[in-house]
Amino acid sequence: MNKEDQVMMGFRELYNKLVWINKDKMEDSLKGHKSSEVHCIEYIEKNVDSNVTKLAESFYMTRGAISKMTKKLMEKGLIESYQKSDNKKEIYFRLTEQGKKIYKIHEDLHKEFQERDKPIFEQVTEEQFDSILIFVEKYSRHLDAEIKKQGLDMKSEKMLFE
Repeated sequence: MNKEDQVMMGFRELYNKLVWINKDKMEDSLKGHKSSEVHCIEYIEKNVDSNVTKLAESFYMTRGAISKMTKKLMEKGLIESYQKSDNKKEIYFRLTEQGKKIYKIHEDLHKEFQERDKPIFEQVTEEQFDSILIFVEKYSRHLDAEIKKQGLDMKSEKMLFE
C-alpha cells in the first residue's frame, strides 16, 4: 500500500473511530435529537443571522432538506425564526432557551472528548501541526477545484446528514 492510500485509510479509520467512541455518550446525552439537528443548532448558535441558504451551503444539503429540518427544530421548540426590520423577505433563525440547553450539552461533550484526547495532541509539535494543516488545506482546495471542474452543484447534492 502506498503512502497516499495509507493517509486516506488513516483519515477514514480515525473518523470512524471517533464517531464510534463518541456515539453512545452523544446519543445518551442528546436523546431524541438527530446528529444533523444538533449540528444545525450548533451552526445557528455560532453564526449570526443563520438562514436556510447559509445552512444548506455549510452542510452540503439542499435548501428543501434544511427547510424540513428547521421546521422540525421549530416544532420541537429549539429554534425560532425572525426577520429584520429592514428586510422582511429573508427569514433567519436563532436558538430558544431550550435550544441553548442542547447546544451547551453538545459543547460540554466536545470539551470532554478534547480532554480525553489531550495527551496525544500535547505530543504533537508546532511544526507537525503546521504540516498537517497545510496538507489538509491543500487537499481541500484540490477537492474544491475538482468539484468545480466536474460542474457539481454542492447545494443540490444531499451528501451529509441525510
